[in-house]
Amino acid sequence: MEIRHLRYFVAVARHLNFTAAAESLGVAQPPLSQQIRDLEAEIGTALFERTTRQVSLTRAGEDFLKQALAILQRAEDAVQRARAIGAGTAGILNVGLTGSVLTGPLGRAIQQFALNYPDVDLRIHEMSPDRQVAALKSGQTDVSFLRCPPQDVDIVSTPAWTESVRVVLPKGHKLAAKKVMLADLRDESFVFLRLDDSLFAKYLWQCCFEAGFAPRITHQAIESASLISLVAAGLGVAIIPEFVSKLAHQDVVYRPVGGSPIRADVHALRTSASNPLVDQFVSLVQTLGHTA
Repeated sequence: MEIRHLRYFVAVARHLNFTAAAESLGVAQPPLSQQIRDLEAEIGTALFERTTRQVSLTRAGEDFLKQALAILQRAEDAVQRARAIGAGTAGILNVGLTGSVLTGPLGRAIQQFALNYPDVDLRIHEMSPDRQVAALKSGQTDVSFLRCPPQDVDIVSTPAWTESVRVVLPKGHKLAAKKVMLADLRDESFVFLRLDDSLFAKYLWQCCFEAGFAPRITHQAIESASLISLVAAGLGVAIIPEFVSKLAHQDVVYRPVGGSPIRADVHALRTSASNPLVDQFVSLVQTLGHTA
């Protein structure tokens, strides 16, 4: 039994006339009649009662009509969903990230994407940078957003948005009211992103080294937002991405860094496999990033 058999049956059941049904389907009447006979033979019972004057459904035919209509509707739904997934307007999108990137355009992009594509189930997976790369390769996530993406032949990296950094200082710090150069922090204690699993943390450490000192790190954290609380507790100073400094805290101040620019640009990472949903989402993030 094929889908066309069900369509032929439904047409005859609606018209109760083989000639009219054939015209509605755009086929000749004799082949249509043969298809219905083949269907009845396969099922093993008559679906229509035929006389020289009229055609009517048998009790089995009446029940089969309900089932055939439901099957055809499910088939049509499956076709439409497949088309939507292919066009990037439906399906499941798994996004890997760290909490700090949500303070930038990504947070607004997730909200806007949900409005634009209500048939997409967007799932957020918050994890450390090194785990994000592993999740991409294993297929656990479809796209990730990272600063300082790794050089990996299996990963495709696309710029998502640009971002600078800020120095976080305790309120009342001697540098709180002036423009801060990185070299001004040579004698400070630092709270830092965890060096073991963050290429961005390693990059910040290298920037300090190029400014003439190795940062004296007292505490490390996974998330940039946690560094703010550590600075407020008097445990050191910190360097955080610009958009994270939007998180207000009464016991700290944020200052830009003068001299050579330090970047906290974010990249969208994916595998080389084609995924229209990822394309749609990354494009939206880039658009919002340009207006941030």
